[in-house]
Amino acid sequence: MDSEIARSTLRGLRRILRATETGNRRLAAATGLTPSQLLVLREIDATAGVTPSAVAHRLQFSHATITAIVDQLVARGFVTRARGERDKRQSLLTSTPEGARSLSEAPDMLQERFAEGFDRLPEWEKAMILAAIERLSIILGVEASDAAPLLDSGAIDRVGSGPIQQG
Repeated sequence: MDSEIARSTLRGLRRILRATETGNRRLAAATGLTPSQLLVLREIDATAGVTPSAVAHRLQFSHATITAIVDQLVARGFVTRARGERDKRQSLLTSTPEGARSLSEAPDMLQERFAEGFDRLPEWEKAMILAAIERLSIILGVEASDAAPLLDSGAIDRVGSGPIQQG
């Protein structure tokens, strides 16, 4: 790799990866949650009695992923599940006071800073960034990888007592 542009691009990617890892550790230390757990908990807290399907749709996660994350949140006492009164097959999710407390203690997520900054860009620049990122995915051979719209380096439904699994 002789190109200074290529080296600079890799440095930029590394800074993003490092910021993601640092943000994950800060979130874990403050709340014990992963970024995906925090996003799911926020959706549940915003709409008490929401269904897992609605959360999956809003976050663009698979239903199986939402089920795994909700199971973790329920086990930790952050969310409760109840059967619907009209449709007993329906599961309704509500955050607990402990879940709300964790949300209030959560540090600013890199994803939120991205969304705020990205939203301020003109449409042509958003499209240019998307095209460049998609091209990088192709160059790295990861364009077919399934990925949720989330700045998190790990599996989005990883299990464990803490959010970061060291291997």
